[in-house]
Amino acid sequence: MDLSDFAVVPEPTAERLNERQLVDYRTEREATIKWLLTFGIDPKKAKGYAESTVKNRIYRMDQFYRYVWDEEGQYTTAVTHDHADAWMQELAYADCSDTHRDLCQKAVRMLFKWRAHERGGDEWDPAITFTSDSGTTTPRDYLTLKERKLVREAALEYGSVPSYNNASPRERREITAYLAQRFEKPADEVTKRDWERANDWKIPSLVSVSLDAALRPIEVERAVVQWVDLDNGILRIPIEDSSKNEDNWRVSLSSRTVSTLERWLAQRATYDLYEGRDELWLTREGNPYGAAALRRILHELCDIAGIEYADRQMSWYTIRHSTGTYMTREEDLAAAQTQLRHKSPETTMKYDQTPVEDRQDALDRLG
Repeated sequence: MDLSDFAVVPEPTAERLNERQLVDYRTEREATIKWLLTFGIDPKKAKGYAESTVKNRIYRMDQFYRYVWDEEGQYTTAVTHDHADAWMQELAYADCSDTHRDLCQKAVRMLFKWRAHERGGDEWDPAITFTSDSGTTTPRDYLTLKERKLVREAALEYGSVPSYNNASPRERREITAYLAQRFEKPADEVTKRDWERANDWKIPSLVSVSLDAALRPIEVERAVVQWVDLDNGILRIPIEDSSKNEDNWRVSLSSRTVSTLERWLAQRATYDLYEGRDELWLTREGNPYGAAALRRILHELCDIAGIEYADRQMSWYTIRHSTGTYMTREEDLAAAQTQLRHKSPETTMKYDQTPVEDRQDALDRLG
């Protein structure tokens, strides 16, 4: 069967796999595609899906695999129902259309149908379901103004250590052991520079920029130094789908964020990890931050700040939804639309609501 017209391994996936992983993944994907085309609808009657349907769904299946890799921190094709349900939760809180969510769910259903028939196991019965767009949606969970302040302050505390000169000999030994583990190097190779590195401005700048610019996880991943315009206090983010990529979103930054970002750029220039790299922020392993890594950081910040999140969907989008809600309140829908980079004003309208603390204040005044 000729699969030359199918995106068996899309470019973003090929770029992150080594040669052996690439061969393994391609083999798995080809088997999936061939089965869907031949048996997908009704295996007993050998009735498969149309090529156009399979081409659309396999792209979203690939997105699902990449989500799992981010969650697990490694390559695998052993996806599970728990992985699928977790992705649906992520999509439920993502800034995307119901149609996109619905199509992603259908794609994952197809994947597990193939796995059930060819790999054993059961088909997937999702914990939540989506339908195509049916009007405006309501805003998702978001940080309150108090929580935004606490998260910003927690970022200044995140991963920090005392000054080397102010630490006692016992503290130096303990912190040196901690830094050796953190930076994956022998304790006798930990230097004062490592102490300084532990207190760098990477996470504070990442959090501060995200709070101001309402960065989506994919925008954090794609952010490069060239986006930053410190003189004018803005980010110049390329507009998605612009044919020649000549125009940019001009996203405002607060003076405090500009100062934090300026400190980070100065430090970033001294790190070997960033030599020859354009990415604004990288993990210790030299990878851009994905959605799973960002969620873990936010959870750790909430732990530092004392923010409860057990019953909340506390993902990086929580920051974005917070910025949208308060930008709409403080300015107007037009300002929020630009700051959040929405092409359609209808998308921004879901943020046109009164924040809960404002309603509580109103009730207090009513007596």
